[in-house]
Amino acid sequence: MAISSADFTYVQTLVRDRAAIVLEDRQGYLVEARLSPVARAAGMDSVGALVTRLRASHPGGLHSRVVEAMTTNETSFFRDIHPFEALERHLLPELIARRAAQRRLSIWSAACSSGQEPYTVAMVLADRFPQLRGWDVRILATDISTQMLQRASAGRYSQLEMNRGLPAVRLVRHFTRVGMEWEASAALRAAVEFRPLNLVEPWPPIAPVDVVLLRNALIYFSPVTKREILARVRRVLRPDGFLILGSAETTLGLDEHFERLQVGAASCYRLRAERTP
Repeated sequence: MAISSADFTYVQTLVRDRAAIVLEDRQGYLVEARLSPVARAAGMDSVGALVTRLRASHPGGLHSRVVEAMTTNETSFFRDIHPFEALERHLLPELIARRAAQRRLSIWSAACSSGQEPYTVAMVLADRFPQLRGWDVRILATDISTQMLQRASAGRYSQLEMNRGLPAVRLVRHFTRVGMEWEASAALRAAVEFRPLNLVEPWPPIAPVDVVLLRNALIYFSPVTKREILARVRRVLRPDGFLILGSAETTLGLDEHFERLQVGAASCYRLRAERTP
């Protein structure tokens, strides 16, 4: 049964208020597809029944599960390979040279979903930059979904997920077969700190970071929300650090404090020197 107009409007408002995600009126099919499993897990036979319960109850765990279900959790290892090539060949060597005296490096993977992106960063650091041994290297990974963070922290992935972008040599080096899944090594899991964070709510304290990966998240927000998020990014990004967005995203027309850099086949952003906050 297709979701009713009134129920869609309720979900649309809930998701906008909690996560600032904009659902277009034509996306009723998406709401139905994403929330049907939530309804079944809660013992209801339809999304309509789920919305009825949401309306009748105080905001709580069920409301959060609905919001989490409506967030997009598409990801893969080395997704859209070019940003990782830029990191490995250009951005990280430059930052490592600048941080040689401090021996400290910090990278933030925002909207990390099930963890493939931060684990990809951890593999690149471990495999390509042995000089970082003994440094204070921190990889922070955040997401709005507690379910995704639990999956990411466990570091377990299906064969299909492993086949999506992960070279065989890195699979063997960093993962072990456990039953029908592959588990990240203890060292790889220890390299990443996973924390909950809703990009549109007040952020907890975040230490200054050298690289922010905020890929394929801004596209779901309104221009006003994008500007607010980018302004917050500026406050945690080191003056000579780098911001990496998704290939369909840009700061152009949103935040004049950033300038775009072409790095190989990828693009990234840094703060304009004359406007460093």
